[in-house]
Amino acid sequence: MDGDADFLMGEGTILGSTEVNGHQTVDPSVFVLDGAVHSTPPRKEQLPILSYHETPPSSPRPVSYSMPPASLEHSAPAEASSSSSSSDLSSDPMDVITPPQLYVQVVIPPPPKFSHLPYSSTKSGLVYDVRMRFHTEPVSSMDNEDDIHPEDPRRIFEIYEELCLAGLVQDAERMPNLDPDFQLFRIDARHANSSEICLIHSREHYEWVRSLQEKTEEELNYMSIKLDSVYLHHNTFECATLSVGGAIEACRAVVMGHVKNAIAVIRPPGHHAEHDEPAGFCFFNNVPIAARVCQDNFPEKCRKILILDWDVHHGNGVQHAFYDDPNILYISLHVHKNGQFYPGKPDGDHLHCGEGLGIGKNVNIPWADHGMGDGDYMFAFQQVVMPIAAEFDPDFVIVSAGFDAAEGDKLGGCHVTPPCYAHMTHMLMSLAKGKIAVCLEGGYNLRSIAKSALAVTRTLMGEPPDRLDPIEPSPLGVSTVQLVMRQQSKFWKCMYPKEMGKGSNGRVGGERLHDIIRAWQSKVMFDEFTMTSLFILREKISKSFENQVLATPNYFDARPLLVIFHDPPDVTHVPDPQTNKIELHNTWLTDVAKTYVDWAVKHDFAVIDVNIPKHITDPEDDGGYVEGDDSEARASATSELATYLWENYIEISDSTDVFLIGIGAAYSGLIDLLGRHESCTDDSSPIRCVISFVAENALQSVKRPADDYIGNWYHQHSLVFVANNHAAWDPSRTRKLRKKYGRLVRSPHTNLNEMLVEHKDEVTRLLMEETQDWRKLQAQQNNAKTSASNSVALRLEERDMREASVPNPLRSPGMPPVGMFTVSSSPRSPVKR
Repeated sequence: MDGDADFLMGEGTILGSTEVNGHQTVDPSVFVLDGAVHSTPPRKEQLPILSYHETPPSSPRPVSYSMPPASLEHSAPAEASSSSSSSDLSSDPMDVITPPQLYVQVVIPPPPKFSHLPYSSTKSGLVYDVRMRFHTEPVSSMDNEDDIHPEDPRRIFEIYEELCLAGLVQDAERMPNLDPDFQLFRIDARHANSSEICLIHSREHYEWVRSLQEKTEEELNYMSIKLDSVYLHHNTFECATLSVGGAIEACRAVVMGHVKNAIAVIRPPGHHAEHDEPAGFCFFNNVPIAARVCQDNFPEKCRKILILDWDVHHGNGVQHAFYDDPNILYISLHVHKNGQFYPGKPDGDHLHCGEGLGIGKNVNIPWADHGMGDGDYMFAFQQVVMPIAAEFDPDFVIVSAGFDAAEGDKLGGCHVTPPCYAHMTHMLMSLAKGKIAVCLEGGYNLRSIAKSALAVTRTLMGEPPDRLDPIEPSPLGVSTVQLVMRQQSKFWKCMYPKEMGKGSNGRVGGERLHDIIRAWQSKVMFDEFTMTSLFILREKISKSFENQVLATPNYFDARPLLVIFHDPPDVTHVPDPQTNKIELHNTWLTDVAKTYVDWAVKHDFAVIDVNIPKHITDPEDDGGYVEGDDSEARASATSELATYLWENYIEISDSTDVFLIGIGAAYSGLIDLLGRHESCTDDSSPIRCVISFVAENALQSVKRPADDYIGNWYHQHSLVFVANNHAAWDPSRTRKLRKKYGRLVRSPHTNLNEMLVEHKDEVTRLLMEETQDWRKLQAQQNNAKTSASNSVALRLEERDMREASVPNPLRSPGMPPVGMFTVSSSPRSPVKR
């Protein structure tokens, strides 16, 4: 069967609706149940299903016309396909009443206005059907009437209304005098059938969703409690199949060339739905089903498909559906937070790249935190998305367009603007000869999704995107993109830097540089301050532990002790512009923490220097690229090491004053130490101050069960320097910074090294003030020692003078003093003779 003839848009299988997709008014309170007509009372308590804006049109669209079925003999294959779809739905126990139709509606897409520019003179398409709004949260499941679920039926209406008000949709009431040649071409939605849905989902899952029509509201509410972030309704199956069908028809229309591109304003969303279960407001996975249908129907036109997902949540269902498929490239930009953000699964990280034949065809760009903006998304597109997509060279592009990363969406917490969405769309339109379909996923701020969808639609129709304000990617965004580039460089020629092959260190006798640098630091510390390694009991052996903790010889004495927990030194380099190689003469090592050690030793402090490596070298290291430990793992390592030092060295020493400094990830470890050990904070504790430098880590408070005063103690004994761009200083922060976070100081810098240099004088001044008593005592003791030493010297001198004044009876007159002989060299010398 010819792929272009297997279905005609807008056939009789399309149920009538209140929109211009059909011509019949639908009363959603009247349904057919088991062959009988039932009427349900209006539900004023729920959100409105229809609004005064959604009145049915008085006449059909100019692009649609009706003809007797007898005149459609040439489209018999299409009718057969349509009837199969109808039969699939005819057995459903629930359906919307539609009066018998005497004619089959046929939609003839308008041809290109200018044959020499077929793409630019062809219309863009729109899918929207009001019936998708019938899936609503039952009032009985709400805590109160104002507790509106984020997946609100008004989401799709707000977008449709925005498109109408912008004059992009033919609407006789809103914009009666606009030229239809410059408006969106309406693509009729339809119910997807079971064979289409089961290309992605199991038959059991399809039947489970279908069975929801037969459940009571009480049963639905009970079932939803056990599910992952979904609510259930009698109309869920109807709306979910209509949403899938809308995505399918939008994609088919683009592939067949009826429209140049399309946007499908559909719900419920789909990208969280798994093979056999619903999740995250999703029941059927709209985009993957549409992709599979297009591959099946148009194997020559639509072999390779790019699915770009810019929803703020990871599309776990899409990833799992195509994880081993070499012909589907899935790229997702989402907030991950190390698996702590929904859907809360570890496989949303950058390390999951596909498997089997699909290796490299899964690209996750997992933002480490909220707050990503236009600069981060544009940087990711320019550095990762577009190079990989161009190398993949897809036949068709589908966008899973969630707008919950948009500015104003509280669930997403990001700041992407409508112009940024337009620019991303514009870049994607350069692929696959412009064949792109945009399908709505999430987005829960009604105004944000409306404005963002409008910007995307205008770009699809040919309008250039609005200019972006000056943008710059955040350091966190740059770091994430660079991690993705390194990981994906294994699979794509366009991605750099390329990873050194595993096993290279064995071939060339290589050793990881961070271990070499720490060994060099140990030698320098010994030469300058006679610092040596302290023994630390370990569960395993690693070169990274050999010189991890260094101490001055007097760390056990009765004197102030400074303990510094810090990251390895920073290494910066300028690569060779031709080969991109790193050369030693263009590489610099920066160790600002050592300047604190220098100062402390010169001012009579004992010092323990603790290096927290970002990677513990494995004894069986094969030389490949390895990820550094994340902040949580390094904070845990700091806590464990600080506890060992406290119990085995610091607490039992004679130190008069103890100062702890935590730099970077070590900050969290010191907070954990204070919370665990009461001896750190009791009246006899030698700890005078905990000094921290925080740039990327979240602020933390000391917590101890049944101790209400620990927060006050920490505030009095802390000094926390916080980076200038830290979220703690966000003016939109609703809660004030409390004392439990310590004495906070806003640094003018954002880099840890710059912060250490900037605040060194402030820190050293504090150390001098806190050790004044010890210094006075030392001065007194030194004065006493000096006086005693002078007294002893004076007594010795007086004794010598007395001895010199008394005659010695053993000495004869004229004889030289005893022991003062000289040997003559004359020939008469008795010795000589």
